[in-house]
Amino acid sequence: MAYSAKVMEHFAHPRNVGEMKDFSGVGEVGNPKCGDIMRMYIKVENNIITDVSFMTFGCGAAIATSSMATELIKGKPIEEALKLTNKAVMVALDGLPPVKIHCSVLAEQAIKAAVSDYYRRIGIDPVPIVGELEECEACEVDLGE
Repeated sequence: MAYSAKVMEHFAHPRNVGEMKDFSGVGEVGNPKCGDIMRMYIKVENNIITDVSFMTFGCGAAIATSSMATELIKGKPIEEALKLTNKAVMVALDGLPPVKIHCSVLAEQAIKAAVSDYYRRIGIDPVPIVGELEECEACEVDLGE
């Protein structure tokens, strides 16, 4: 399985990694069945994601997609961050092997989970804005890894 230079760079030198103490929202996605669990923290001021960090337990692709996703939403309005797709994360990383695409899906879902938590904390129902959070389909099956 071949990884791009960008995937290897974000795996070896992840950006925005670590627990955030003064977060506005936190979201955790993943499943022990697939071995990838992502926790994403966001700090929001005036509807802008001013800071973001993550902690990921998983493979190199999971770490790289978490890192890239944080880079892509940092400094952006919430509405723009919610438009980030797993495909955009994969493009920014110059692709992922097919068996690792679910890692980019988890990164997208982690952002949505963190934003949903932020909205709940400020008393707003996140479902009309963020939508229903779905489980990663790849995490529903035993991958035998």
